[in-house]
Amino acid sequence: MQMDTAIPNQDSVITINPADCEPRKVYKLMTGLIVPRPIALVSTVDRSGVRNLAPFSFFNGVGSVPPCVLFCPTVRSALPAHANPAGLKPGEQPDLRKDTLRNIEETGEFVVNIVNEAISAGANAASSEVPPEVDEFVLAGLTAVPSEVVRPPRVAESPAQMECKLMQVIYTSHAPGGGVIVLGEIVRFHLRKDLVEDFRVDPAALDAVGRMAGNTWVRTRDRIELIRPK
Repeated sequence: MQMDTAIPNQDSVITINPADCEPRKVYKLMTGLIVPRPIALVSTVDRSGVRNLAPFSFFNGVGSVPPCVLFCPTVRSALPAHANPAGLKPGEQPDLRKDTLRNIEETGEFVVNIVNEAISAGANAASSEVPPEVDEFVLAGLTAVPSEVVRPPRVAESPAQMECKLMQVIYTSHAPGGGVIVLGEIVRFHLRKDLVEDFRVDPAALDAVGRMAGNTWVRTRDRIELIRPK
């Protein structure tokens, strides 16, 4: 099959070795190139039952037997402003994990809530760096409803939610800016009835949004169809 696409002159191509770049610049490249990214609005609770809600756009599915999802928080580059490093013992390193990751590693459970345009502003508000005792459900103006199998609540306004049990956490690096792969098995799906017919999800009814680079988000209303060759 002949593609009607011009091959760029190699003089117009820039080659970058990430080892020669500051991590922040590499991150900007990755978030600009790996697009559009679906958004997992992840709800968790800590050991005491305090709720947490945060969006993550490095998120995808991993097979269907068993049905699994992954999302990827990063190791913080510094403690948030509200943290108190004075309580550290001599030689003790600060915990740079985000609250979502810490909660999942402690409890083994989380919920992925799908983000549509109607709750995009709330999902964005939930990305604020706030102390662990702050309830991001309240901050985002979203409603918590009980899950069926796991302790973390679901977002009532989300068009679909997936209750998950932790399978594995993989650190690509424990250094600031390092990646973390959180892999979970879906143990329950919850969807609005108007979204699905014979297990096929209506993308127009779902109205999911995604992330581009920086502050740019994207809708999923402009779609194309390509028939897969047999």
